[in-house]
Amino acid sequence: MTDVALCAENVCKHYDEGGARIDVLNHVNLSIAPGEMVAVVGASGSGKSTLLHILGLLDKPSSGMIEVAGQSSHGLSESQRSRLRNRGLGFVYQFHHLLAEFTALDNVAMPRIVGRQDREAARAEAQIFLEMVGLSERVLHYPGQLSGGERQRVALARALVNRPACVLADEPTGNLDRHTAHRMFDLLKQVNADAKTAFLIVTHDPELAALADRRLLMDAGRLVDAA
Repeated sequence: MTDVALCAENVCKHYDEGGARIDVLNHVNLSIAPGEMVAVVGASGSGKSTLLHILGLLDKPSSGMIEVAGQSSHGLSESQRSRLRNRGLGFVYQFHHLLAEFTALDNVAMPRIVGRQDREAARAEAQIFLEMVGLSERVLHYPGQLSGGERQRVALARALVNRPACVLADEPTGNLDRHTAHRMFDLLKQVNADAKTAFLIVTHDPELAALADRRLLMDAGRLVDAA
């Protein structure tokens, strides 16, 4: 196992708009160890979402390098980037983005099915992670039959099913009521400890950020230690 789950080296991102250059990320450096939980906080428009997209290999930096579990994304074709993303990263969003026509089991199995694993083997692995997030009795329910908190737990199980080096979570409790959000906080920390999976969590929630091993602040495109 590599000693770095996710790494960004000197990452910059800029856009050209109306003849003007807009700098969004300025020489960002970040290294996350296996099993580490890191929270990124910052005001809207500070570059957090752009950073998450680049770390998740959904966008390319203008300069700099991203490594996932020791493998650089530099120079990879789109299909190679997609395979690295599928194998090495998991994603949890504010909205669960589950497929309404599939059961919880098949929603969780989907990343493995997309990765061309045998469907039954993928479902067996999905069952393991649904049990991990406390949904062993809901595996054959459809998203419309689940509560908001349950849907978000399904999304977390889906993010974990490929046993990624790192899970990227974008406001994972932002669409939940406080009681459900607290339960989600506890679950994230438990899964982080049990699965030894690294987490990078972008959040406005100080309680969720306080759970992390490290808190970082995104400020005007730069990533610094949070006070």
